[in-house]
Amino acid sequence: LGSNNRSAMLRTTLLVGAVGAASAFAPAALPSMARTTSRSGVSMQLYKDGVLQGKGMRAVPFAPAPDCLPENIPGYMGFDPLGLSTLCNVEWLREAEIKHCRVAMLAAAGSIAQDLYQFPGVEKIVGSAKMTGVHDKILAAASTGDYKAQAMSQILFWTSFLEIVTLPAVFETMNGGPRKPGVFFFDPLGLGKGDKMGEMELKEIKNGRLAMIGVGGMVHHYLLTGKGPIQFLSGIPNYKSCIEPHIGALCQ
Repeated sequence: LGSNNRSAMLRTTLLVGAVGAASAFAPAALPSMARTTSRSGVSMQLYKDGVLQGKGMRAVPFAPAPDCLPENIPGYMGFDPLGLSTLCNVEWLREAEIKHCRVAMLAAAGSIAQDLYQFPGVEKIVGSAKMTGVHDKILAAASTGDYKAQAMSQILFWTSFLEIVTLPAVFETMNGGPRKPGVFFFDPLGLGKGDKMGEMELKEIKNGRLAMIGVGGMVHHYLLTGKGPIQFLSGIPNYKSCIEPHIGALCQ
């Protein structure tokens, strides 16, 4: 078999194995996406009884929060201008938000780190590219048969694997189980032990929301300027050098 056929066969085998492993723990019923209120049976430990997170407040004074948006969740601010909580299962929305928060925090850290340090040998594949430019460079190198550029395939495989093996936990929550959204019992540093869990949950959701906005800004600036976040900030004193059209990734 050729190298391409062997690679395809390996990826298929690993994917089938991951699906088989996940199916062994799959619940009897799939979760419902219908609108629902938060379960009162799940105990929420709010940091300082939710005072610091805005419990009981309205983020938009003239638009009260929907009744199905519970106040006893970490990060509650009474903000749902699109009324999504009236259309979808609140537990599903919370699960999605927490997951996006965690991914965004990792992405923000990685976007900054690439301006501070570059692993040896990386420049041979991606050159001086940053952020979305790295993605494009790696795919271009992989299309030429450069085995050193297969990192993107590994990232795709492992993220897909994690999505599959964590589905049973999500289904448990959606089917009325005791698990809270976002909980995978992963705390190797013990940051949430004792009475610290409520505080850490609030910090996670607030930092995650900020990270989602921040990553959006970093990508936007890169598409316009072709520079990473630290590079962009370093050019602000001479701001015109950051926005000249000929260096923008979209203008090339």
